Amino acid sequence: MKWSFIIQQKFKASLLLGGIMVTIILGTVLSRNNIEGIDKSFSSIYQDRLIPATTIIYLTENLYNKRLSLEKYLFSEDHIENATIDLQLNRYNKNLDSLTTAFEKTYLIEEEARILANFRDMAEAYILLEKQIIDEHRFGDSAKAKEMFEGVGVLTFQNSLAHLNELAKIQSQVGNTLMQKSRIDFAGFEILSFLQIALAVILGLIILVLIKNSRIINKPDILKTKGQNFHLN
Repeated sequence: MKWSFIIQQKFKASLLLGGIMVTIILGTVLSRNNIEGIDKSFSSIYQDRLIPATTIIYLTENLYNKRLSLEKYLFSEDHIENATIDLQLNRYNKNLDSLTTAFEKTYLIEEEARILANFRDMAEAYILLEKQIIDEHRFGDSAKAKEMFEGVGVLTFQNSLAHLNELAKIQSQVGNTLMQKSRIDFAGFEILSFLQIALAVILGLIILVLIKNSRIINKPDILKTKGQNFHLN
């Protein structure tokens, strides 16, 4: 009976210890997933939000530089060579194209992709308009060139900037969402860590209790053996 009782107790203890170990392992796996989630969120904030936000600044800068260069070409008293303005605008146009292409390679939500595509279309339309303005100016119709620059040119330029402003707002909104997700993942990691520590303490206490019970069970056997030996003497 005694050995049957001991076996039952050991079986129950094994089940309890096994359950605790499985829980600790699952907690470790979940903690690792939370850490990976935090790492992905911060990587996305840098790769897909911070870098594009910086790209928006460079896109805006190139748009303004194009506008200022063309304005100086049309209104400045200093004569600017046709080759010079062509070279300047081509350089800015190449920058815009490469920056937009880099932006497109980042992770984009549906709204971002739509606005960025509209911006590219608007930028291409603005390039064509610039060529028309320059051609009018070169062939002697400076008044019409200036009228186009200050009329439809302003509208196209402002629309291009409006698209960039919309993209900048989305960067802020999505970045804030990623930060919230990181906070949730970190809170989950803290809870799991606390649970693992608590289970480790419980596991240690169970082992101590099992060791103590094992000593208590073994003591009567030892005393009985000594009593038998004393009787034999």
